[in-house]
Amino acid sequence: MPVAVILLAAGQGTRMNSDLPKILHPLASAPLIAHALAAARALEPERTILVTGHGADAVEAAARSIDPDLRVVEQTEQLGTAHAVLQAAPELEDFEGDVVVLYGDTPLIRPETLEAMLATRAGGAAVVVLGFEAAEPGTYGRLLLGPNGGLEAIVEARDATPDQLAVRLCNSGLLAADATTLRGLLAEVGTDNAKGEYYLTDVVGLARGRGLAVAVITCPEAETLGVNSRADLAAAEAAFQARARAEAMANGVTLTDPATVFFALDTVVGRDATIGPHVVFGAEVTVESGAIILPFCYFEGCHISRGARIGPFARLRPGAEIAENARIGNFVEVKNSIVEEGAKANHLTYIGDATVGRGANVGAGTIVCNYDGVFKHRTEIGAGAFIGSNTALVAPVSVGAGALVAAGSVVTSDVPEGALAIARARQENRPALGRRIMERLRALKAGGVH
Repeated sequence: MPVAVILLAAGQGTRMNSDLPKILHPLASAPLIAHALAAARALEPERTILVTGHGADAVEAAARSIDPDLRVVEQTEQLGTAHAVLQAAPELEDFEGDVVVLYGDTPLIRPETLEAMLATRAGGAAVVVLGFEAAEPGTYGRLLLGPNGGLEAIVEARDATPDQLAVRLCNSGLLAADATTLRGLLAEVGTDNAKGEYYLTDVVGLARGRGLAVAVITCPEAETLGVNSRADLAAAEAAFQARARAEAMANGVTLTDPATVFFALDTVVGRDATIGPHVVFGAEVTVESGAIILPFCYFEGCHISRGARIGPFARLRPGAEIAENARIGNFVEVKNSIVEEGAKANHLTYIGDATVGRGANVGAGTIVCNYDGVFKHRTEIGAGAFIGSNTALVAPVSVGAGALVAAGSVVTSDVPEGALAIARARQENRPALGRRIMERLRALKAGGVH
C-alpha cells in the first residue's frame, strides 16, 4: 500500500523564547525536523508533505536540504491541527493509500512504531491513533476506549470531565488513515471546543459516527516527547543520547564511560570500535570497525577507518579522512585532509587541506599553513616522509616520498623525493652574552623599570 506522510511544522514555539523557529533547534547535531524526516523516510513514502507556518522560508530551506523532493504547503493562519492537515489536502487529491500525520517537534518517534501503525491500518482499522500511558497525564488529550477496546473518542484536557481526566491513556497526536477517508473526515471537523480551533482529534469521533473502526496502538511515553521549551529540548537530548548509547553497545561498540559520549543523529560506528570517555560526535561521522577513540575528542564531517587510533584530545573537522591503522594523537587537528594508511601525527599538530602519505610521520608542533588570507592551498606529504618537529609547511608545497624535513624548518619550496630539507637560520653561540643580557634586565627591573 502506498504511503504519504504529512509533517506538521507550522508552530511558532513561543516557549522556546527564540528568534529561531522551534523545529530548527538542534538535537543531536541536527534540527528537530531532521529527526521527524528520518522516521518518515523509513516508511519509504511515495510523497512527503511539509506544512510550514512560522519562519516558513527558513523551515522549508532546512527541510529541502535534507529531502529535496518534499512537497511544501504553508498554513498562513494557525487555526488548529486539523486545519494544518487540510493545507496538505491538495497535494493528496490524486493519492490512494495510507497517510501518516507526524509532528516536526516530536523527534523521538521510532520507525518501528510508525510501521506498527500502518500494520494496524492494514488489519482493518480505518483510523489508527498512537497513544501512551502517561505517568502524569496533565494537559494531554485522553483516549477513551469502548467496551471492545476500540477508540471511541479523543477528549482534550481542557474539554474533559473529571472522570475523563482520570484516564491515563493519552494522545500522542500521531495518526494514520486511508487518504480518502481522512479527506472526508477533515471536511466535517468543526470548532466547537474551548479554543475554537479545528482539532485533528475530532476525526476519531467523526469516524465512529460513520461506523468506522478506530484503533489505538501504544508506545513508551518517552518516545512521544514533544519539544516546546528549552527544558523539553534538553530532555529530548538526554533521551536521544541514552537510546543511541544503548544501541551502539548492543551493536558491539565498546563505550568505556557511556554517559559522557554524545552521538549525532547520523553517527555510524562499526562493531568492535572502542570509544573512550568524553567523546563528542558532530554531524556526518563514520567510524569503522576496530577503530580506537581515546578520551576527549571532537569529530564532525569525517571518516575514521578500521584500526585507526585517534586521541586523546584530537579534533577531526569536515573532510578529514583517516585511513586504516593511521594515528592521530593528542592536540592534533585535521581538516579537509587525507591521512593515509599507517601515517602518524602524534602531537600538537595542525593538518589542513593536505595529503599525508602512507607511513609518513608528522612531528610534534608541525603546522600546515594552508590559508593565505584569501585562498586555501594544498600540501602533499609523500609516503614514508618524515617531518621534523616544529615545522611550518607553507602551502602550496609538496614533500616527496621518503624525504626528511629537519626540525624547526619553514618549508616554502617543494622537497624532492628522498631529499633532506633544512630551512632555518644557522645557529650562532655568543660566549657569556646570555648571562650579561639577563643581568642587565634584572638590574632594570630592580630599578623600577617594568
